[in-house]
Amino acid sequence: MEYTPLGRTGLTVSRIAFGCMTYGSSSWRNWVFDEEAARPFYKKAVETGINFFDTSDFYSKGASEEVTGRALRDFANRDEIVVATKVFFEAGPGPNMKGLGRKHIVQACEASLRRLGMDRIDLYYIHRWDDGVPLDESLEALHDLVKAGKVLYLGASSGPAWVMAKALSTSERNGWARFVAMQNHYNLVYREEEREMLPLCASEGVGIVPWSPLARGLLARPRPKDRTVASGGTARATGDAYTGQLYDAQSDWDVIDAVERVARARGVSMAEVAMAWLLAQPAVTAPIVGATKLEHLDAAVRSVGLKLTPEECAALEAPYRPHAVRGFALQGLR
Repeated sequence: MEYTPLGRTGLTVSRIAFGCMTYGSSSWRNWVFDEEAARPFYKKAVETGINFFDTSDFYSKGASEEVTGRALRDFANRDEIVVATKVFFEAGPGPNMKGLGRKHIVQACEASLRRLGMDRIDLYYIHRWDDGVPLDESLEALHDLVKAGKVLYLGASSGPAWVMAKALSTSERNGWARFVAMQNHYNLVYREEEREMLPLCASEGVGIVPWSPLARGLLARPRPKDRTVASGGTARATGDAYTGQLYDAQSDWDVIDAVERVARARGVSMAEVAMAWLLAQPAVTAPIVGATKLEHLDAAVRSVGLKLTPEECAALEAPYRPHAVRGFALQGLR
């Protein structure tokens, strides 16, 4: 495994982040693994050298954090790993149980620490931006968690670049802890982040931690005969209506064909090629990989050592066509 700093911080993470959304409670989503089935994946991740684990209080309504905490206590040395979780989505029925108001941020952090069974969160993301709360209220509350020692670093996820720029500027102006990571929607069939977010983060020393690096599995297998997401993706892709909202352009299949050609020529899997391309992007720190088979982790680790030629990268990028912005809602943010 290779390791790299997270942005301009002193925090060192593996080039692969282990995504824990797949593990928690099958009662939440039918593609989620319950704890007994999930544990071998955490063990395998640690054995491969992955030290970066990504979960959220939203996943399985908090059960993912519980499963993650117990597995890592059994299989990893806490001081050697980096645990990330998130705040924003509804955590209960009350009016203060969601969003990025100070009260919810503080309560959510304390609840996540209890579920994880840990005394600190290494990287705490806002899962979405909250247009109902002044930005400075959210940022100061997050800063206070850092000063209290409950959180070490802060990150943001899935939003427009102008809001990220405003947040970085506000934190710098007030002397608050700033965002050091951006978890965004980025892969070979969705590259709109290259327009503004990636250049911003590269300039500001913010690490990019892409979600859905394989486009819900579409980049890991040849195109289906009927060219539909329902027949071309993973169990999650076929059972998650959100997938169809993200990937439905006909040009996406041309990109998938290009990945297949490069993979065949190299004698490797399509997943390895798609991941290797993403890892080669200068701003990218660590794509988030969710696994439903242990061999998925092996392929992800192999992709770290797969270096594509400039010609191969050009062939993979050529079929891409611009997309509408997807992966977050553009709202009247303050």
